[in-house]
Amino acid sequence: MAVFTFVCKHTGGSWNAKQRGGDLEGSAANPLELQKQMRDLALQSAGAGAVSVDFALITPSAGVLQVIVGGGAGGAAFASGGGAPAAGGAAAAAPAPAEEEKKEEKEASEDEDMGFSLFD
Repeated sequence: MAVFTFVCKHTGGSWNAKQRGGDLEGSAANPLELQKQMRDLALQSAGAGAVSVDFALITPSAGVLQVIVGGGAGGAAFASGGGAPAAGGAAAAAPAPAEEEKKEEKEASEDEDMGFSLFD
């Protein structure tokens, strides 16, 4: 998994991005085009994989862009064409709902024993 973080600034009518702790840079006319350009640069640098792009404005003329290549549990299944999830992930996910159901039942029984109702 590779994480690329870019500091983005709007100056002189264009948006510029500079990688924090790296040498990737780019500029575009608007934030969306800048995101696409930096995503493509990150993919070239890191190789193929699932991609996640997040952009947040800090001020109207400054923002932070983060591109993650090759990570994420959800993206990997979609990127592989809908293959089956890893066996370890499926086994770990199965017990969780059963535990949650037990907790919900316990909470409901505690509320019933209070002797009054919220709508009395």
